[in-house]
Amino acid sequence: MEKGIVYFLVIILANTVGAISGMGGGVIIKPVLDFIAADSVAVVSFYSSVAVFVMSITSTMRQVRGGMTVQGKFLAWVAGGSIFGGFLGNHTFEFFLNNFSDEWLVQMIQIGLTIITLLFALFYNHFHLRKFQLTGIFWYFICGGILGFLSSLLGIGGGPINVSLLIFMFGVPIKKATVYSICTIFFSQLAKLMTIAFTSGFGRYDLSMLVYVVLAAVIGGFVGAKVSQVISPKRVSQIFEAVILLVLLINLYNGFYLFF
Repeated sequence: MEKGIVYFLVIILANTVGAISGMGGGVIIKPVLDFIAADSVAVVSFYSSVAVFVMSITSTMRQVRGGMTVQGKFLAWVAGGSIFGGFLGNHTFEFFLNNFSDEWLVQMIQIGLTIITLLFALFYNHFHLRKFQLTGIFWYFICGGILGFLSSLLGIGGGPINVSLLIFMFGVPIKKATVYSICTIFFSQLAKLMTIAFTSGFGRYDLSMLVYVVLAAVIGGFVGAKVSQVISPKRVSQIFEAVILLVLLINLYNGFYLFF
């Protein structure tokens, strides 16, 4: 019961911030639950994926009702890429779990890749580096594939790399990039959960915890989407950078703790 309440509070806070910034919440949930260390790497990744999947549904519904529009062709091809990347990322994660005798190494790989994506997102957003204006279904699919792969492999839902890569490749305004990011998270996590369902199954997870995970994800998604509609792009950017710094510190601590 106590673990469920802690997870509930962590996920509400993470998904609220994640829906505002477009990060998806998993970038906070995964390292915080790793820090708590109440479950294995696989279980933490599963709970994080479920939380950001549910958040992506509730947040997108709220954004659309609030009048936010998206380009159907662009979203469809990015989504298709994210589904493909999501399947590939989950298979890679399962390969690591099955072939490395110690979960420590798998967790260190996740932490290392997460830190790299965090640093890229932080420097790109803060220094307003060059933006490309790429067009065409090839680039849409490639972008979705990269995002889906990292999202599924790292168990963070997508994180800051989503927003940064969308702005970098296509010059999308940050508030619209957050919406596309959340939509991408939905498809990549759907792919991951379907892969689990048809391969290893859900037997290794305590599904009773999903009561806390799903309820918290719904609340966080709605609250975050509502806040996102009323704050300025500049404020979204500031929240984005603040969360990156916070999560970067948590990941560095987790990596240091595991290594030493």
